[in-house]
Amino acid sequence: MATFNVHVTIENKPGISDPEGETILNDLVLKGNHSAVSKIKTAKMLKFTIKEKDKKSAKITVQEICDELRIYNPMVSKVIIDVFDA
Repeated sequence: MATFNVHVTIENKPGISDPEGETILNDLVLKGNHSAVSKIKTAKMLKFTIKEKDKKSAKITVQEICDELRIYNPMVSKVIIDVFDA
């Protein structure tokens, strides 16, 4: 068994509003700073450390955990799972 670090990024699907990102962007605009920034999207990241036989198994296990615990709402969120050697 090998140890892997797995990052799960949960963000809104396209077309779903992101009030937190919009608030941060509006604050930048009101302050007059960073005019090059035109959009900000927020996301939540979970970081797992897991022992599995390979990266594919680690990704599948973490996906199953996220689905089982309903960590995200699949109707409005998309999930990106990245696996790294520990």
